[in-house]
Amino acid sequence: MMAQYLKIKEAHRDALLFYRMGDFYEMFFDDAVLAAEALDIALTKRGKHLGKDIPMCGVPVHSAEGYLLNLIRKGFRVAVCEQMENPAEAKKRGSKSVVKREVVRLVTPGTLTEDSLLQPRRNNYLAAFSKVRGSAALAWADISTGELHVTICPRARLGPELARLSPSEMLISEKLSADLSELVTETGAALTPLAPASFDSTNASERLTSLFRVASLDSYGNFGRAEISALGAIVAYLELTQKGKLPLLRPPVRESMGDFLHIDAATRRNLELTRSLTGTRDGSLLDVIDRTATAAGARLLERRLSSPSFSLALINDRQDAVAFMVENEPLRHAL
Repeated sequence: MMAQYLKIKEAHRDALLFYRMGDFYEMFFDDAVLAAEALDIALTKRGKHLGKDIPMCGVPVHSAEGYLLNLIRKGFRVAVCEQMENPAEAKKRGSKSVVKREVVRLVTPGTLTEDSLLQPRRNNYLAAFSKVRGSAALAWADISTGELHVTICPRARLGPELARLSPSEMLISEKLSADLSELVTETGAALTPLAPASFDSTNASERLTSLFRVASLDSYGNFGRAEISALGAIVAYLELTQKGKLPLLRPPVRESMGDFLHIDAATRRNLELTRSLTGTRDGSLLDVIDRTATAAGARLLERRLSSPSFSLALINDRQDAVAFMVENEPLRHAL
C-alpha cells in the first residue's frame, strides 16, 4: 500500500495528497506533519519506512470539505485520491492486492466548485497572464458560474487589473515567475507557475476550438495571440486539475480597457470600495450599500462597483433601470 502511495505522491509533489482509506482521507510523511499543524488535528504514526516511523493524520470523508476549505485558505493545494474499486474486488486479484486508487481532482484556490467552499456573494476568479512577442493579455474565469473573459493588458496595467478582479489564483509561465511573483502575491492571489507549453498560442487555439466545438474563434472576437495564449492556459490548467472533467465554460468575452475607470491598488484600498482597510468586506462601501437578495445580484453589484463604466449609454441604462424600480413600488414589493 505504501508503495502505491509513494508512486501517486511522486506525481503530485506540490500538493497535499488526500489518500482515501475506507471512511478517511489519510496523509503521510511531510504531508501529515503540515496538515496536522494547519488543521490542528492529531499527528500519529503508521509503520516504518527506511527504518523511521511514518507520520500520519487523517480526516473523515463525510466532513472533508471543511478541512479542504481550511487548507485552501492557508495556501495549500490538495490532490484528492479516491478508491477506484472496493476491497472485495481487489482480493479477487490475490490476497495481497492493493485497492486501485487514482487522483480524481486537484483542488486549488481558483478551481473550487463546491458551494460549501465558495463565498456565494463574490466571484472566485482563476486568472492567467501571458506575453507573446511584445503583446500581453490577462484572462480570467469563474468556473462556478462559467464566466470567461480576456483583455489586452500591458505589464504596467497588470497590478490595477489584479486589484480590480481580486483573483484567487494566478497562472503565469515559469519564464515570468521571477518578474511577477512579488506583484501577484501582494494581491493575495495564489501564484501557480506553469510550463511554457501551457501558454503556446497554437496549442491554445486548438484547445479552445475543441472546447467550444467551433472551427474558429472568430465568431467570438478578433483575439490576438497573447489573448488566445492566456485563455488556453486557463483551459489547460482546468484539464489538469479536473482530470479531464471540464466544467461548463461560456464562450470568451473580450473586454476593452477603455470601457471602465482604472483605479490603482493603493487608491482602491484607501477608498474601501469592496474591502475595508482591515482587508474584510465589513465596513466597506459595498458592505454598506449591498441589499441584494441573491448571490448573483451581489456579484453583479461588486463588479459594477469595482469597475465604474466609462460608457455614457451604459450609465444611462443603469440609471433608467434604477429609476424604473424606484417608481414602481408594487413591483418592488412583489420582487
